[in-house]
Amino acid sequence: MPDYGPQPVDRQLPTEEARDLLALVREVVQGEIKPTAAEEEEAGRFPREIFSLLSESGLLALPYPEEYGGGDQPYEVYLQVLEELAAARLTVGLGVSVHTLACHALAAFGSKEQQAEHLPGMLGGGLLGAYCLSEPASGSDAASMRTRATRDGDHWVIEGTKAWITHGGIADFYTVLARTGGQGARGITAFLVPGDADGLTAAPPERKMGMKGSPTAQLHFDGVRVPDSRRIGDEGQGFAVALAALDSGRLGIAACGIGIAQAALDEALAYTAGREQFGRPIADFQGLRFMLADMATQIEAGRALYLAAARRRDAGQPFGQQAAMAKLFCTDAAMRVTTDAVQLLGGYGYTADFPTERYMREAKMLQIVEGTNQIQRVVIARQLAGPESR
Repeated sequence: MPDYGPQPVDRQLPTEEARDLLALVREVVQGEIKPTAAEEEEAGRFPREIFSLLSESGLLALPYPEEYGGGDQPYEVYLQVLEELAAARLTVGLGVSVHTLACHALAAFGSKEQQAEHLPGMLGGGLLGAYCLSEPASGSDAASMRTRATRDGDHWVIEGTKAWITHGGIADFYTVLARTGGQGARGITAFLVPGDADGLTAAPPERKMGMKGSPTAQLHFDGVRVPDSRRIGDEGQGFAVALAALDSGRLGIAACGIGIAQAALDEALAYTAGREQFGRPIADFQGLRFMLADMATQIEAGRALYLAAARRRDAGQPFGQQAAMAKLFCTDAAMRVTTDAVQLLGGYGYTADFPTERYMREAKMLQIVEGTNQIQRVVIARQLAGPESR
């Protein structure tokens, strides 16, 4: 029988240190994450101990400065680590991406004093973060948020509700965007809120189609008092802080999409190599071979796209348009590839005995989070053709 089956991803890494890092990640994946992924997702269990292990191993804050406990790695490397984690279990890969997103505001816009006080715990001290932008009535139109922070001496008092918060109710800290001025984007400010703040409560987690191990919940702010020393950036700068974080976060989602797609392709390759019909492996049949070829091509194209955007970021060049393109293409590709993987496994692909149905359910979510793919098209079109006429 021919030697069909999945092959290891041939990664182009810039340094020997990066290659050693990927080897460590694969060791953690094979030993700690992948063996229990299906069982824990089915049970809806969040693997907090895995995040503690990643923090201890220096894998939870790779793109941030070493002086504060980060890994000082370029996005080109960080995103490939994220892809490997997502391929093993999206709850972990996406969780790392969300934590990185939650740290971005303080790392990029905080004062030196704030960074010295908070970043070591956030980056390498075992803490887990979440990012609070969306609300029940403001998702894609984030600038219409209603959560308000009112000045009270040297504190701010936050009132309102945030929605669709990954790690909602279990995070140790939240990067929160709240209105401090008038309507629109210029009236928004960013705050770093402790997870145990008085007046902060979480609703029961949403009942989702996929990603059952990752809690997504509304957060209620009922007179939450935050000292002004936890305000990030200037008053009214919050929307710019949020958008800067989302540009980088979209690259994380793109990498997670390719991770899930790669996992689905690997599963399809293994199955079609071992499944025989009409006296030979079904991987011998041209119709199925062409499906596998198209799946692999979409994965390679998506990987190249997110890495090209990451290299622009690493070089200090504008990358917002490329991040939107990567998020759009990679997550759409993940949906197509996972759907094809289910089809290639036939009836087995539709059962929970194989992971392809879970990959398909999880891929759908990636087309929605951190800006729907329709919003990504709006972002890209504005860069190409300018704002829409009113």
